[in-house]
Amino acid sequence: MKILILLIVYAVSLTAAKTLDIYVIDVEGGKSVLFVSPSGQSMLFDVGWPASPTRPSSTDRIVEVARAAGLKQIDILVVSHFDVDHMGDVAELIAKFPVRKLFDHGAISSGERMKAYAVVREKLGATVLKPGHKIPIRGVDIQVLSASGNLITRPLRGAGAQNPLCQTYKQAAVIERDVEDNRSIGLLISFGKFRMLDLADLEAHHSHNLVCPKNLIGSVDVYNLNVHGQFKGVAAEMVGAVRAPVVIQANGARKGADAQTWPILRAAPGIQDIWQVHQSLNAGKDANPPEDFIANIEPTDGFKWIKITAATDGTLTVTNTRNGFTKRYSD
Repeated sequence: MKILILLIVYAVSLTAAKTLDIYVIDVEGGKSVLFVSPSGQSMLFDVGWPASPTRPSSTDRIVEVARAAGLKQIDILVVSHFDVDHMGDVAELIAKFPVRKLFDHGAISSGERMKAYAVVREKLGATVLKPGHKIPIRGVDIQVLSASGNLITRPLRGAGAQNPLCQTYKQAAVIERDVEDNRSIGLLISFGKFRMLDLADLEAHHSHNLVCPKNLIGSVDVYNLNVHGQFKGVAAEMVGAVRAPVVIQANGARKGADAQTWPILRAAPGIQDIWQVHQSLNAGKDANPPEDFIANIEPTDGFKWIKITAATDGTLTVTNTRNGFTKRYSD
């Protein structure tokens, strides 16, 4: 009997998940991405929106996806920055679904919203992230590229080549009013050969410095585009440098995935497909991907998410949970 039990345990371990599963959650033009490692550890990157008179809180959608992923807790919550569509309602989230650790950029400002967050922050014991830090998830390498207005200054392993696109594209002007966007925590998530870039709301002016004059990042497989695909977050020299075959726009129906963004993405070397959380009503038909690559079609919004399943050999599949459409990508 003991031998039989051991054989069953061994068989289960062989069939256990060996992929990094990534869920780009529909939070209506806010941001929330869930990562689940083969070890079962999880990281939630941003919390979407709090409740307001015009929209519900994103919390219930996050909890729904976390449960669909088989989770009983979120091990690490990273709040990229303190804009309302990213920090959401952390107190409500932890009341509905356990969160073990909290990471942020540390520059706490004043205001009632920040006071409420500070209470949760103290309760969880927040860790302040800086460029060069790593986030501890077993089996996954998560590197901090930007935080609180600072960027890495040395190339990552295998990166550092001169970027010829820096001569073609002038650095965008800084938008002075958008201070908090440019405090965003930006991450590179690596799982074996698979690499995903997510710079939250870092705008084009600041992104430029990560790839010019040298590309400090290298190439990636998936790029979750800055600022939901709003034009102010899109630097052609960045999109071209990272050569991502898959670009995700975590947009809302009328926020992000701007029409001006589309030609920059389509012209980027290496790109195969653009996936969107929502059909962009502002962009028009010619600046949206085919419907199979859009998780939510207007006017029917099913709150569906995009799932990425990545293997250590760099292969990945992307699934539209609205209709089950899946596409596989390989090196």
